[in-house]
Amino acid sequence: MNTIPNTTIRMFGVLHTVRQQSGLPSTAQVYLPPEGRHALDIARELKLPIEKIEGVFVNHFAYPPDRTIMPGDRVAFIPTGIPGSDWLTFCLRRDNALQN
Repeated sequence: MNTIPNTTIRMFGVLHTVRQQSGLPSTAQVYLPPEGRHALDIARELKLPIEKIEGVFVNHFAYPPDRTIMPGDRVAFIPTGIPGSDWLTFCLRRDNALQN
C-alpha cells in the first residue's frame, strides 16, 4: 500500500500556536486514501484540539469541520474565535448554496 503523503494541511491562529508549542510544524503532509477522510479524523491525527476548530477551508471554500477531504485537496483548519467569525457563517451558507 502506498502511504506517501499526498495532501498538505495548514493550521491558522490558535491551531498554528498549539502545533508550534508542541514542537510541530503548522503545515503537515498527510496521506489520504482515494475515498478521502473526514477533516475531524485528520485533526485528531494531527493532535489538534477539536473544540478549537470552527471550520475547514477546502480548495478555497469554507465548510463545517465534518467535511470529507480528498487526496490533493488544499486544506486549512479554521480556529474558533477568529475576528469577524460571521464571515464563516456567510461562507458556509454561500458555499453550500453554490454546490447544491
